[in-house]
Amino acid sequence: MIAAFVELLREWLMDITGGLSIAIIVLVILTIWFGVKIVPQGFQWTIERFGRYSRTLHPGLNLIVPFIDRIGRKLTMMETVLEVPSQEVITRDNAMVTVDGVIFYQVMNAPDAAYQVTNLTTAITNLTMTNIRTVMGAMDLDELLSQRDTINGRLMRVIDEATQPWGVKVTRIEIMEIAPPRDLVDSMARQMKAERDKRASILEAEGRRQAAILEAEGRKQASILEAEGQREAAFREAEARERSAEAEAMATRVVSEAIQAGDARAISYFLGTAYIEALKAMASAPNHKVLMMPVEAGAVIGALGGIAELARDAMQPTGGPAPAAPPAKAPPAAAPRPTASPRTPWTGEPS
Repeated sequence: MIAAFVELLREWLMDITGGLSIAIIVLVILTIWFGVKIVPQGFQWTIERFGRYSRTLHPGLNLIVPFIDRIGRKLTMMETVLEVPSQEVITRDNAMVTVDGVIFYQVMNAPDAAYQVTNLTTAITNLTMTNIRTVMGAMDLDELLSQRDTINGRLMRVIDEATQPWGVKVTRIEIMEIAPPRDLVDSMARQMKAERDKRASILEAEGRRQAAILEAEGRKQASILEAEGQREAAFREAEARERSAEAEAMATRVVSEAIQAGDARAISYFLGTAYIEALKAMASAPNHKVLMMPVEAGAVIGALGGIAELARDAMQPTGGPAPAAPPAKAPPAAAPRPTASPRTPWTGEPS
């Protein structure tokens, strides 16, 4: 009887020991499961103990108190892009436009982002839309279309200052599209076309004005240069005539002195030179095919002979005997000129 009781007790203890072991194993597994946390790169997790923020887990392997601590919020610390929905904005000059955009922000303080605001993304979106209406509603339509960078900068300063208590840093805001109504777009297109036509007309008129000025300046310079050229030519022509007159006067004086000294050949030289110049002028005419020699051509040849004698005398050394001059050819006898018979008045009777 006692032996049976002992055997029963041993079996009962064995059953209890096996169940406790299993419970301990399960407890160890749950402790590891709830006590070891691995946070990925770019994230931070908040830890709450009995519902109150305790600390922040950073990327890597972390240990927490199982069954007491629990994960609160999982926040990304990377820069996040948030689209701002389209909304209608009334400008200062009562033009209605449709505006949308994007905002770039980054969580800098995980506990503030987790516990200072409810639904961080919705809060940032609503704050951005409100400030877009405020900033763009204080500007005219032309300013909206031409000063987009100014709008972005002003929005970023305002929203960044407002989100600092949430542990958020706004890095950039971009207005993607500003869409005026269709009729306003058509009016702006007509205005732009009229403005461009006006500029084209002004530029065309300015071009004609510049061309006229340049053309007048060119004519003025040409006239000045032509006048200066004529003045220079007249000056040089007068100087040439003066030199020619001086040379002629000197030649006349030399011939006069030679005549006074009893040398009559100087007259032949003077007349021969004049004959030669006259014949040269007659022969150089381009429309002359036949050169008619004057009747007194023999006098010209005689004058040439006189010139030769003068040259020979000039080349003869002083004091030496003069070389014998070749006999000059006698000039051909001039042909007798036909004498015109006096006309007889017509009386109607045969002569």
